[in-house]
Amino acid sequence: MTHFDFDNPPSEPLPSMQAWMEDAVERAGTPNPNAMSLATIDPDGRPSVRVVLMRGLDERGVVFFTNRTSRKGDALRVHPRAAVVFHWDALERQIRVEGDVTETTDAESDAYWATRPRESQLAAWTSEQSHPVANRAVLEERYERYQKEFADGPVPRPPFWGGYRIALERVEIWEGKRARLHDRVIYVRQDDTWKVERLCP
Repeated sequence: MTHFDFDNPPSEPLPSMQAWMEDAVERAGTPNPNAMSLATIDPDGRPSVRVVLMRGLDERGVVFFTNRTSRKGDALRVHPRAAVVFHWDALERQIRVEGDVTETTDAESDAYWATRPRESQLAAWTSEQSHPVANRAVLEERYERYQKEFADGPVPRPPFWGGYRIALERVEIWEGKRARLHDRVIYVRQDDTWKVERLCP
């Protein structure tokens, strides 16, 4: 696995983040290595957290896609900041990210939408995510309706569905060690540079 020197950390976090993600993908027994817990603040100020899948990571931030009329979409409209954590238990590793959130462009959302299985595309049209539904039969009926509606061609991206990008403003890299004396390094963005500090476990 990729080594991270906590006593002499790199000057920026992204290459290490990408390397650790590759380690998680390649390591057998690491299910859904791109799964991350996403925390947002609801319009009423209450915190909320759920697991989503990361679909992009570069110098601009961490990307995920969802129904923008969902609870998290409502939260991000009012409070466009978020925190995520990747936790790979089998590797005893964790990465946390905090930052401002922006919507991905239509082109970016379209490009990812085109990679989704047709069944997932139909499900996105079917589900009014986070909103009440009477029973499963209602979902099945909606799904069948959209199957018929789009039977003759590709399934278009719904206007309410797209991506979000969380900026890399604070990044913490953590690795488990014996006696719970874990290693932690925090990166804090300061204009075009990073402030880097080792943290107590």
